[in-house]
Amino acid sequence: MRQYSALPHRPLRPRTSFHSPCQAQPLRVTPEDPAEVVMTDFQKVTAFTIDPDVSVDTAARVMRRRKVHLLLVVDVDNHVLGIITSNDFIGEKTLQCISARGISRADAVVRDIMTPESRLEVISMDDVLHAHVGHVVATLKATGRRHAAVVDEDASGRQILRGLFSASQLANQLGEPVETIEIARNFAEISVALKA
Repeated sequence: MRQYSALPHRPLRPRTSFHSPCQAQPLRVTPEDPAEVVMTDFQKVTAFTIDPDVSVDTAARVMRRRKVHLLLVVDVDNHVLGIITSNDFIGEKTLQCISARGISRADAVVRDIMTPESRLEVISMDDVLHAHVGHVVATLKATGRRHAAVVDEDASGRQILRGLFSASQLANQLGEPVETIEIARNFAEISVALKA
């Protein structure tokens, strides 16, 4: 058998960073460009995740550090339990949670304010492959959401989260605002909106 020598090594220098996967996206797009070019594709970039039992304040710090507005909430097996967005921290959800449970903000956890998977709607990657950027903008406006999730299916028909569309990323790439109005999805949300 061939003998191999050890590779040279040296101490790690202070302030060393690390590589992150990068998805090359065009700086500017038009409504006629393929929808796929504005999707954050989890086959090309790492999805940022968080545990459901992490404090809301910790989740907010993770978002700021990662420079993202959405985290996937996952269990120990990386099954998606829901999502949490930066708007969840500043909206009524956090205040309602604190008030209903009689806790301080420091005791609120992601599970308390996340949007659970049972309330998430997704777009098929097959549809994305036949769509344009304009279709994505129309979808975000129609649903009143700032994000849209995209799924693939494996050989057994099980959904796998493939990527996300983001209104803020679309606005940057289109060079114009993508205005969405959050739509109340159930009676409790409508009631809160009317009281505001």
